[in-house]
Amino acid sequence: MSQRMQQGQPMIIMGDDAQRVKDKDAQEYNISAARGVAEAVRSTLGPKGMDKMLVDSMGDVTITNDGVTILQEMDIDNPTAEMIVEVAETQEDEAGDGTTSAVAIAGELLKNAEDLLEQDIHPTAVIKGFKLASEHARDQVDELATGVDADDTETLKSVAETSMTGKGAELEKEVLADLVIRAIQGVTVAANDGSHVVDLANLKIETRTGRSAGQSDLLSGAVVDKIPVHKDMPTGFDDAEILLVNDPIEVEEADVDTAVNVESPDQLQQFLDQEEEQLREKVDGIIESGANVVFCQKGIDDLAQHYLAKEGILAVRRTKKSDIEFLKNVLNATTVTDIDSVSSDHVAPGTVRHDTEDELFYVEGEDAHGATLLLYGTTEHVVDELERGINDAIDVVATTVSDGRILPGGGAIEVEIARRLRDYADSVSGREQLAVEAFADALELIPRVLAENAGLDSIDLLVDLRGAHESEGTNAGLDVYTGTVEDSFEAGVVETAHAKEQAIASAAEAANLVLKIDDIISAGDLSTSSDDDGGAPGGGMGGMGGMGGAM
Repeated sequence: MSQRMQQGQPMIIMGDDAQRVKDKDAQEYNISAARGVAEAVRSTLGPKGMDKMLVDSMGDVTITNDGVTILQEMDIDNPTAEMIVEVAETQEDEAGDGTTSAVAIAGELLKNAEDLLEQDIHPTAVIKGFKLASEHARDQVDELATGVDADDTETLKSVAETSMTGKGAELEKEVLADLVIRAIQGVTVAANDGSHVVDLANLKIETRTGRSAGQSDLLSGAVVDKIPVHKDMPTGFDDAEILLVNDPIEVEEADVDTAVNVESPDQLQQFLDQEEEQLREKVDGIIESGANVVFCQKGIDDLAQHYLAKEGILAVRRTKKSDIEFLKNVLNATTVTDIDSVSSDHVAPGTVRHDTEDELFYVEGEDAHGATLLLYGTTEHVVDELERGINDAIDVVATTVSDGRILPGGGAIEVEIARRLRDYADSVSGREQLAVEAFADALELIPRVLAENAGLDSIDLLVDLRGAHESEGTNAGLDVYTGTVEDSFEAGVVETAHAKEQAIASAAEAANLVLKIDDIISAGDLSTSSDDDGGAPGGGMGGMGGMGGAM
């Protein structure tokens, strides 16, 4: 409880339950919590990274090595740790991949900062040094980046394969990378200024189990996981006239509860006849519009199903909202929100085929405006992890096409930037110079962890990498399969420059945000964490409880 003396009497300014951690204790607590998050995902980095099994409170299991998925699924109850999780989420939103690298660098920056603080270097000097280093590092990324054309299929395929390596998609990465490239190129348009825009709204992923990932396919148009509502309906049309409906094809219900008194069988029959006539009118409106295929987001009455089947119209009910929205793009169509006002203007031409084995509809427009990546996996867990890997690959390739810059992977770029940062540090005056050097050391965590996760000697390989960059060039990276230093471009290990810039920026900003805090005021009790990495010294604001088995 915090007090202040006023006229000889203590003035209480905080509640009885409030607690406070200040100065060095606050810094140690924050750094420890942030490092705990980084440690949780480090072992997943690289081609030889391990997976985590995450079990939620409902017993659902997720097996993945995707950094942002791990951190989102973990039951983190710590405000500082949550700030580091935001680094991963920002990296995912902005670049699509590199989440583990961003979080690992942030944790290493704070570890190195802690060493500087113990040398009585003020946090503001460390923060300024990190800011200078981050800006210089990003400038170097741009300088080291190599340009790539949107139609350079071979290079883009290397970018996709690099993103998939170490994930569930790796076993069939050649096939899947080819599908990703074709998918991205199919939804890429050239802008007036010569740049390229990738419209990912026109690309959808559909997953199925029971087959190997190598049987995945790229389909022009949309895939709808449904069956016809009536067994007597046709299952497809080569010359389909398609209607999208977001209104139930059912008897209209009163807005308020209504009681109907029936005094004779004739009155009941009239009531039923009126409902039947109402449904007949709705179906007649569909027939008059010229539609022979109907995808309805809501329900379809049994009697309406019978009428539609009798007229040879294919109807699907309870179509997912996301499928309806995608069908709008594929068909360049509008959605009918009032079935009574349907007209021929709402009908779009296309092709509809039904896969009876997988119970899927394949829908194409006359001028295909979209594509669907149909992913297969042997089990639900396999296909879920496969989808995460493919999503990352799609985002990375899309970013590369839009940004037009690539970098060598395998830790090559981190070692080269670290080398240049050390040269730059000589021009920085004051104690900030030490922070710049600490930033350089933090970047070299990436090749170190790549080596460690592959069971290699990280110290010897880092020395080899440094020597290669001093003598041979900027593309020397680590081949974790052979344990040697090779030209990353020639080995096909390629990353996008935008993702690297974003990772450096996010990690530096998160580290500086944590370092700037010197006082933690809690409205409730400060509890001691049982986690050595995530707990505060002598008590902390909660820990990272229930990590879902991720540690």
